[in-house]
Amino acid sequence: MKAFRGQPSVYASTQPADRQAELEVKKIFLNFGGVMALHDVDLTVHTGELVSVIGPNGAGKTSLMNCITGYYHPQKGEILFNGEDVKGRHPHEITKKGIGRTYQNIELFPGMTVLANMLLARHLYCDYSIGKAALFSSSVQKQEVRHRRVLEELIDFLEMQPIRKKPVGSLPYGMRKRVELGRALALEPKLLVLDEPFAGMTLEEKEDMVRFLLELNSAWGQTMVLVEHDMSIVMSISQRIMVLNFGERIAEGTPEVIQNHPEVIKAYLGVATKF
Repeated sequence: MKAFRGQPSVYASTQPADRQAELEVKKIFLNFGGVMALHDVDLTVHTGELVSVIGPNGAGKTSLMNCITGYYHPQKGEILFNGEDVKGRHPHEITKKGIGRTYQNIELFPGMTVLANMLLARHLYCDYSIGKAALFSSSVQKQEVRHRRVLEELIDFLEMQPIRKKPVGSLPYGMRKRVELGRALALEPKLLVLDEPFAGMTLEEKEDMVRFLLELNSAWGQTMVLVEHDMSIVMSISQRIMVLNFGERIAEGTPEVIQNHPEVIKAYLGVATKF
């Protein structure tokens, strides 16, 4: 099925200022019972960038994403999003600020349909009371129409029309990953955090996901932070890469710089490789 190639209304109807996504992580320290997970880590992401964070297992990549999205609260440092310190905020508060994410382990409701799972994300934009919802007033109807339009456009874009009414639990693993991306996009995030979105996918599923992410970023200006182990993908789609090892940042730069960086080769890549 061919993807939806028009610009979804969540992107077309916003002004550039509404898509601003300036992230500054400054000197973050995170420890668990004396075990240092992150040590003096900095990360900067500018509006419209696709920045990847890589490193060996246990390097602190997901811990950093959990700090950014409010699941972990670092003991020291700052996390600024569009100039506002969001360190210590709860995940739902950070989501309302415009940071959405997918997860290393899929967090969907397997007994619910694709459409229903995605519809859950729209609660963020439901500003009517239970009474108005029960009466299904005209204002509620207008909001419901917009919610449905947003979801249908995203389902079209992600080529999920044939499965929109299927239970998520009946889908292949790679397709569930696609549903999770759709749910994150339904939040209308200014910054999209992707934690290993390619894990467990077939080659064809990876190719589709690359296509979706590139279009989101290059055509529609979606700002993204990507955590991923597939280096061929990371090197081909990232504008900048930051490398963690044992909770510390050891390098940052363009893909060309990173794949030839001696510390990165020693700690993670193994040998100098052309991707």
